[in-house]
Amino acid sequence: VQSTDARTASDENARVLRVLLFASLRERAGWEERTLPLPSESPTARQVWEGLHLVRFWISIAVNQQLVDADQRLKAGDELAFLPPFTGG
Repeated sequence: VQSTDARTASDENARVLRVLLFASLRERAGWEERTLPLPSESPTARQVWEGLHLVRFWISIAVNQQLVDADQRLKAGDELAFLPPFTGG
Protein backbone atom coordinates (compact mmCIF):
# COMPACT_ATOMS: atom_id res chain seq x y z
CA VAL A 1 0.00 0.00 0.00
CA GLN A 2 1.47 3.29 -1.07
CA SER A 3 0.84 6.16 1.29
CA THR A 4 0.30 9.67 0.10
CA ASP A 5 0.59 12.60 2.42
CA ALA A 6 -1.86 15.47 2.14
CA ARG A 7 0.74 17.72 0.52
CA THR A 8 1.41 15.25 -2.33
CA ALA A 9 -2.30 14.67 -2.95
CA SER A 10 -2.90 18.40 -2.95
CA ASP A 11 -0.05 18.98 -5.45
CA GLU A 12 -1.46 16.33 -7.80
CA ASN A 13 -4.96 17.87 -7.65
CA ALA A 14 -3.56 21.34 -8.22
CA ARG A 15 -2.27 20.49 -11.72
CA VAL A 16 -5.54 19.20 -13.11
CA LEU A 17 -8.90 20.43 -14.25
CA ARG A 18 -12.09 18.51 -13.51
CA VAL A 19 -14.44 18.55 -16.53
CA LEU A 20 -18.12 17.60 -16.22
CA LEU A 21 -20.73 17.07 -18.94
CA PHE A 22 -24.45 17.21 -18.25
CA ALA A 23 -27.64 15.85 -19.85
CA SER A 24 -27.52 15.44 -23.62
CA LEU A 25 -23.84 16.44 -23.77
CA ARG A 26 -22.99 13.52 -21.47
CA GLU A 27 -25.09 11.15 -23.57
CA ARG A 28 -23.49 12.24 -26.85
CA ALA A 29 -19.93 12.10 -25.53
CA GLY A 30 -20.38 8.84 -23.66
CA TRP A 31 -18.77 10.16 -20.47
CA GLU A 32 -19.78 12.30 -17.52
CA GLU A 33 -16.55 13.36 -15.85
CA ARG A 34 -12.87 13.55 -16.78
CA THR A 35 -9.79 14.92 -15.15
CA LEU A 36 -7.52 16.70 -17.61
CA PRO A 37 -3.97 17.92 -17.09
CA LEU A 38 -3.81 21.70 -16.98
CA PRO A 39 -1.45 23.20 -19.58
CA SER A 40 1.23 25.57 -18.35
CA GLU A 41 -0.64 28.50 -19.90
CA SER A 42 -4.06 29.11 -18.39
CA PRO A 43 -6.60 28.03 -21.03
CA THR A 44 -10.06 29.49 -21.48
CA ALA A 45 -13.22 27.45 -21.07
CA ARG A 46 -13.75 27.81 -24.83
CA GLN A 47 -10.32 26.29 -25.56
CA VAL A 48 -11.08 23.29 -23.37
CA TRP A 49 -14.50 22.84 -25.05
CA GLU A 50 -12.93 22.99 -28.51
CA GLY A 51 -10.26 20.50 -27.43
CA LEU A 52 -12.93 17.96 -26.48
CA HIS A 53 -14.12 17.76 -30.12
CA LEU A 54 -17.76 17.40 -29.14
CA VAL A 55 -20.93 18.50 -30.90
CA ARG A 56 -20.83 22.14 -31.96
CA PHE A 57 -23.85 23.96 -30.59
CA TRP A 58 -24.72 26.53 -27.96
CA ILE A 59 -23.71 25.51 -24.45
CA SER A 60 -23.65 27.07 -21.02
CA ILE A 61 -20.41 26.99 -19.04
CA ALA A 62 -19.90 26.94 -15.30
CA VAL A 63 -16.63 27.19 -13.41
CA ASN A 64 -16.79 26.13 -9.79
CA GLN A 65 -20.59 26.06 -10.03
CA GLN A 66 -20.90 29.66 -11.29
CA LEU A 67 -22.05 30.44 -14.84
CA VAL A 68 -19.26 32.17 -16.77
CA ASP A 69 -18.38 33.48 -20.21
CA ALA A 70 -16.57 31.15 -22.64
CA ASP A 71 -13.45 33.32 -22.37
CA GLN A 72 -13.13 32.66 -18.63
CA ARG A 73 -9.52 31.76 -17.81
CA LEU A 74 -9.10 28.54 -15.86
CA LYS A 75 -6.74 27.71 -13.06
CA ALA A 76 -5.54 24.49 -11.51
CA GLY A 77 -8.16 22.76 -9.41
CA ASP A 78 -11.14 24.39 -11.16
CA GLU A 79 -14.27 22.39 -11.86
CA LEU A 80 -15.42 23.11 -15.41
CA ALA A 81 -18.93 22.07 -16.39
CA PHE A 82 -20.56 22.16 -19.81
CA LEU A 83 -24.34 22.22 -19.93
CA PRO A 84 -26.75 22.03 -22.85
CA PRO A 85 -29.03 25.01 -23.48
CA PHE A 86 -31.49 25.73 -20.71
CA THR A 87 -35.20 25.75 -21.38
CA GLY A 88 -37.90 26.87 -19.06
CA GLY A 89 -40.93 28.89 -18.59
